[in-house]
Amino acid sequence: MIEITEPARTAIKTAIDGAGRPVAGLRLMVQDGGCAGLKYGMALELERQSDDVLIEAGEVTVLIDPESQMHLAGTTIDFITSLEGSGFVFENPNANSSCSCGKSFC
Repeated sequence: MIEITEPARTAIKTAIDGAGRPVAGLRLMVQDGGCAGLKYGMALELERQSDDVLIEAGEVTVLIDPESQMHLAGTTIDFITSLEGSGFVFENPNANSSCSCGKSFC
């Protein structure tokens, strides 16, 4: 199960509402790359794929492909605003290590 905090849900809803056209939801994915080997990715999706894992979190829908799901199980997604900037933060119990930016892990 993936937990999406209230600040993250608000940020996702703002992105979806600002898309200018109907979207199926926010795709959350894990991709090869980043300084630690794997990196988190997010994108607004126009259509849901038949094998997507669907997470309804309040008023937002998050879509996750099956391969990414295994890397993200148990992850908490938050959205923070600080003096250094704002953005999504991933607390992933499956990550053996992560880079200092928090967007890449292995």
